[in-house]
Amino acid sequence: MIPAVAPSLLPLFVVIPLLGAAALVLVRRHLVESVLLIAVPVISGVGAIWLLAYHRSEPVVAHAVGGFSDVLAIPFVSDSFSALMLLVTAVATLAASVFLLLTGESHYRFVPPLVLLLTAGVNGALLTGDLFNLFVWVEVMLMPSYALIALTGTWRRLGIGRLFVLVNLLTSTVLVIGVAFVYGAAGTVNLAALAGAGSEDPVTAAALAVVLLALAVKGGMVPVHSWLPRAYPATSAGIMGLFSALHTKVALYAIYRIITVTFSDGLPFLAVLAVLVIATILVGAFATAGASRVRTAMGHQMVAGVGHILLGLVLLTQLSLTAGIFYLIHHVVTMSALLLTTGAVEHTYGSGRLDHLSGLARRDPWVVGIIALGLFSLVGLPPTSGLWGKVGLLSASAEQASTGEAVLGWAAVLAVVVASVGSLLGLQRVWRGIAWGEDMTTYRPDDPRTGRGAETPLPDEVRVPWRLALPGASMMALSLAMFVGIGLLLPTVDLAATDLLDVGAYVEAVRGG
Repeated sequence: MIPAVAPSLLPLFVVIPLLGAAALVLVRRHLVESVLLIAVPVISGVGAIWLLAYHRSEPVVAHAVGGFSDVLAIPFVSDSFSALMLLVTAVATLAASVFLLLTGESHYRFVPPLVLLLTAGVNGALLTGDLFNLFVWVEVMLMPSYALIALTGTWRRLGIGRLFVLVNLLTSTVLVIGVAFVYGAAGTVNLAALAGAGSEDPVTAAALAVVLLALAVKGGMVPVHSWLPRAYPATSAGIMGLFSALHTKVALYAIYRIITVTFSDGLPFLAVLAVLVIATILVGAFATAGASRVRTAMGHQMVAGVGHILLGLVLLTQLSLTAGIFYLIHHVVTMSALLLTTGAVEHTYGSGRLDHLSGLARRDPWVVGIIALGLFSLVGLPPTSGLWGKVGLLSASAEQASTGEAVLGWAAVLAVVVASVGSLLGLQRVWRGIAWGEDMTTYRPDDPRTGRGAETPLPDEVRVPWRLALPGASMMALSLAMFVGIGLLLPTVDLAATDLLDVGAYVEAVRGG
């Protein structure tokens, strides 16, 4: 029997990281920084597990901060979907934080409190039930992110990182304008009060479309995607692992939540969204082949993943939402594993360029084995979680094709299959570049002053340290566990999809609580 969750405890998911960040600004001791950097995501993960267990009997838990009415309150709302997202983002944050500790980036001034502040913004965005507060929490995420790019990048990276700042400043402006439009059209920005409003009022639907547009840009959907594979690799590997798991996924979560709550009778612009989502799947998959750096290839795969995740929302059935949510979880885990493992390679040998890395299958066979499993997962091959992600989307697409929406269903099937082939071709090039070829004779060890030392002869004893590869290996092990334990995981994911579709329970909990 799971003890009842007091709704008033939900703000602790934000308060604890904020207090931790404040404490680290005042107390600058490396031991304290290391402990809090690890402890905060662990606490968030434990709290998320408790919520997941409780939501098996209580679909939605809501709390209005200060006890104000539902229109004026700052609402915190949790269901199985938000709790599942809290858990997976906490796990990915923990892995990236350990990696930052191992590479020494946590020693950079204010990096630990900035990571905790980013965590607070993520948790707030996942639990908010209000569009304006969604904007606020997204900004809480972005402010430390700008600083993290500046602190952990070289001068070259810092120049490219300006793109990240400019895109997110622009989209944040569009987002807050969209929220203002929604308030002007509907008189509220509370999601529960907006239930079904997008289907009932064309003006409100148009206002919500502006909000969704801003979130789509932040998520990296075609045709406004090119900034992502350019800007994310401009960070360090550990920070890119954080951004991959948090920034784009929070935007996708918000899109799922807004559409399912406010468009009860389906999207009026479904055809446009379907075309863009399918284009996102294909463009991201085939653009991978043109990458010259490992992490740039991963950036294109992030774009392809955005399309796969949103495909579940385009089909909008119980099965498709379950498949989309599972793919979201799988993508967080797999990208974290790949980015942290290839980041360990980059940190050791001083380069992430495909033409500077070769022969690692002989030099670091077990590290290359982890990378191979990660590439398998992106393509959708066993024994990784990617197989069930692709199977779920194909099953949902085939079901759609057999129930009247034949064009959409078969187009989705074709997109997933063709994109898998495109990803296979592009990732095979990445694999061939880093695993085979001649043995490396030179490398560029990290220099704490310049970020990259001069090219020097590569000693035979230099290998990727097992400690540095451990965070990525742990995430890859989680992907394998998801493959083996799909029977245990799937009911929880299916419950998340059910709660997402049960708008009545969401409205009752928020407006009644």
